[in-house]
Amino acid sequence: MATSSKDTIANSGPTAPIPKDPQPAVDRIDELARRIRSGDILLPKFQREFVWDRSQVLELLDSIVRNYPIGSILLWQSRQELRSESRIADLEIKLPKPDYPVNYLLDGQQRLSTICGALYWNGTDPQSVWNIAYDLREKRFLHLDTLDDPPQHQVRMNKLSDASVFYKYVATLDSLSAVDKEVLKRNADELFNRLKDYKIAVVTLGDMSIQDVAPIFERINSTGTQLTIVDLMRAATWSQEFDLIDAIDAVRETLASKNFGGLDRKVVLRTMSAAAGGGFSSGSIDDLRKLDASTLRQATNDAEEAYKRAVDFLSTQIRIPSDAVIPYSNQIVVLAEIFRKLPNPNGEQYARIREWFWRTASAGYFSGWNTGMMTADQKAVENFADGKTKELEVGAVKPRPEIWTSRTFRSNNAHAKALAIVLTYHKPVDLLTGQDIDVAKALAWINAKEFHHFFPRDYLDQKGWPATKINALANIVMMSSASNKVISNRAPSDYLKDVEKVAGAHLSSRLASHLITPEAYEAALADNFEDFLVLRRGAIHETVQKLAAWE
Repeated sequence: MATSSKDTIANSGPTAPIPKDPQPAVDRIDELARRIRSGDILLPKFQREFVWDRSQVLELLDSIVRNYPIGSILLWQSRQELRSESRIADLEIKLPKPDYPVNYLLDGQQRLSTICGALYWNGTDPQSVWNIAYDLREKRFLHLDTLDDPPQHQVRMNKLSDASVFYKYVATLDSLSAVDKEVLKRNADELFNRLKDYKIAVVTLGDMSIQDVAPIFERINSTGTQLTIVDLMRAATWSQEFDLIDAIDAVRETLASKNFGGLDRKVVLRTMSAAAGGGFSSGSIDDLRKLDASTLRQATNDAEEAYKRAVDFLSTQIRIPSDAVIPYSNQIVVLAEIFRKLPNPNGEQYARIREWFWRTASAGYFSGWNTGMMTADQKAVENFADGKTKELEVGAVKPRPEIWTSRTFRSNNAHAKALAIVLTYHKPVDLLTGQDIDVAKALAWINAKEFHHFFPRDYLDQKGWPATKINALANIVMMSSASNKVISNRAPSDYLKDVEKVAGAHLSSRLASHLITPEAYEAALADNFEDFLVLRRGAIHETVQKLAAWE
């Protein structure tokens, strides 16, 4: 995934209420399930349905009976109205109460849903995920495939929600042999007491705004499904006519045919917010809750058209084949806004947009994209689209050439992606075979098989060079795996002799296709790694400066 950035939440002003401190507590898990069943704890529409599979359900129940920890629960007590679930799989739960504040379950939905479903299910589908029994002989949980009563030594879980019903069942065990009865009753008591006594840590957040709770919300990553502000806003905007995640996924599906379907949902959400008259920040995103379904659908359509144009620009003019190679994910947010405001740029404007791309990519501008920068960028796009400025004004600072030796090659490194794109501009040729490198395969970015060290890694490691130098971007070229195996761990002064023999008069052009100057080549022939890095980073830097039109 492309490198992401955090936006600073705007100050809500001096009159904003001070959020209450988180309130920790320890509650019985069956009581928490009862609160969900009764509508006291609400399940926001973060997920379309219960997503755990059968094995996960049984595993959680087994953990509880064994008294293993299953993590904590996070609630948000709020006066804000979010759409909530009325069913967990095929288990109906009470609708939200009309009075507020209410308790929204932010983290622990799958776990508490499992407990609630297992204890309170009374459905008619024998294949239900909640059709669960506990085998008192084997002391294990299992799914049943019938609505008929199971064998006497197996007790349905929904009997445990009511003590009188459960012990009425236990009384039927008296008909068994003395030994069997004693064991099964003991195991039944153990099961009942464990479920009744099992406690779990619960943290309740005070009545915060969405802007305040969003950063906390996005950092939740427990044993359940990771949640984001997109999920939160889905619950805030949901109606029968509009589902935010469905809308965003429809945009991504449209872009998938061009290999850009992997864009993060939040990226698309930022553009939708701008299309709806707001901005890119979390504060503006929160304002989407005020809009009706028709307005939200129009914002989605506008965002989709903008992304189509942005993707065409990236693939044809920057030569990026997929979303995986975009240096910074939020670059395409601003790019989409450019094409939303200016759907048909002229030749001069296209040139300025290309320069903007390379400036923001090489300067690392989006690595710290905050609310102030978002506002400034949106205004710069508006001025550019209206013809008030000839260039896309951006606060990017011209980078120094050292970035190509201080940054290492990693799949999630923005400058590594920028280097890969720059190399494709020069149509790189395999040094040993003379064959064109399959740049589309290389930029698929699934793995690094097309990227290798010009000074072999093992050779430098044996010489005592640190990994940060060995893996520096200035030491990376595109090369086939077969050629890399031939080179192995040989010194450049050794393997480059083979390159000279097979390349002949084409040596200079092969080297130039990798941005290796004659001076850098001479340093490599002398096994002078330090000089090679300095000379090649200079060549990379000069190329990028031209693309960015830096003075």
